[in-house]
Amino acid sequence: MKNIIVTDQVDRWSFLGDQVEVISTSDYLTRSEIESDRPIRIINLCRNYKYQAEGYYVSLLAEARGHKIIPSVMAIQDIHAGTSRAIVDATIQDDIQTAFKDINPRELVLDVYFGKNEDKKLSNLCAKLHSLFPIPLFQVTFTLKKEWLIQKIQALSIDDIPDDRKAFFLESATDYFARKRFCFSRIKNYLFDIAMLVNDQDKTSPSESGALERFVHAGEKLGIYVQPVKKEEIRSLSEYDGLFIRETTSILHWTYKLARKAQAEGMIVIDDPQSILRCTNKVYLAELLKNNKLPIPETTILHRNAANEQIPKMEYPCVLKRPDGSSSRGLTLVHDADELTHFSNHYFKDSDLIIAQSFLPTEFDWRIGIFDNKPIFACKYFMVKNHWQIHLWEEEDFEFGNTQSIDIAKVPPAVIQAALKAASLIGNSLYGVDLKQIGDKVYIIEINDNPNIDHDCEDKISGDKLYTNFMQVFLQRLKMRTEHAA
Repeated sequence: MKNIIVTDQVDRWSFLGDQVEVISTSDYLTRSEIESDRPIRIINLCRNYKYQAEGYYVSLLAEARGHKIIPSVMAIQDIHAGTSRAIVDATIQDDIQTAFKDINPRELVLDVYFGKNEDKKLSNLCAKLHSLFPIPLFQVTFTLKKEWLIQKIQALSIDDIPDDRKAFFLESATDYFARKRFCFSRIKNYLFDIAMLVNDQDKTSPSESGALERFVHAGEKLGIYVQPVKKEEIRSLSEYDGLFIRETTSILHWTYKLARKAQAEGMIVIDDPQSILRCTNKVYLAELLKNNKLPIPETTILHRNAANEQIPKMEYPCVLKRPDGSSSRGLTLVHDADELTHFSNHYFKDSDLIIAQSFLPTEFDWRIGIFDNKPIFACKYFMVKNHWQIHLWEEEDFEFGNTQSIDIAKVPPAVIQAALKAASLIGNSLYGVDLKQIGDKVYIIEINDNPNIDHDCEDKISGDKLYTNFMQVFLQRLKMRTEHAA
């Protein structure tokens, strides 16, 4: 992606050297087409973003021309239209109170330069503010009433930098543009930038380091810069074209919130928020599969107020499922009505509805990876020895059963067809469909929005081709979005 700074003060940004191309505001506004053999990102560093001023029109026309723009018109409007207070209240109000809990003045002013402030204690807050308001330079005024509140947010220009802060400003600006995705001389071969969300503290992370490295290398070969980032490192989603979540997802989790925000900004997102929403609730999946007449184990949705009538009619053994359980957690094998009553009362503390399914013992579960409505890998996940699940959890530790990667061409057609039909009900993103096969019959167990792709496991058969094919689909979607915007 070609990066261009647009500013009405070209000389003032000369300290960046050849890190990034700088052109004047008038040049950008009067040239209806900026020639380039690749997509363009515009960094708008004008002095004035007010409505119908030059800075406003740079962002407005950039969007009309299909250019990636920082800041967006929406971000500009957020600080000018008085909506900033509501945005902050809904997201990081607690962070503000924590950051300023020992501050005595009743009013304070915080300057944020490219997501940073000189006070290292405020780094986390500044990064989050920059994520909410992806504007290069801005100032936030806070007042203390019953709690700290934002009084106003205003954009800054290079002229607003006090002399005693210029050294820090230069350091922040240089660091910002020295990042690989901005450095013109280093990223000239990259078409798009993808943030790959990772978490090395996530014990059930869907991809280990070997797979993550292969995603990065596959992207590079196709002209995509894939940057592994942790949650706290994502200063602004607007710096990226896509978001690839390789962290365990959940509705009540930052992964879902981040996916929602990224999609709202027009990014290509995997896992997309709709898929997270649909796949992470087993009640929804059971009803969806049943209504579409796909084969599933005998299933009863237990209701808190009707369980006493439902439980005597159940057949045993059965598997009790918490709606939002993942990685084999939130599942209990029960053998009679007393056990079911006991465990369901525990599950009902968190959900008014829970799932009970007939127990189908098998040596292994099929896992079929589906992406873009096509199978991309197939595995057999074997049960842990002397256990009925593929995972055995003890406190926070767990044991995996063995795995065996299978050539897709050698998987029974009924298994592949059932997996494709199930995934198509959710969307066209990345899914892992779990199935059981008993004789000629195939049963869909669940659909995962964030399936494991680990090196030497899911990629055992196709190797690097798995990652290349995945990134090719990402590339196609990024190009389609760019063409549509243009």
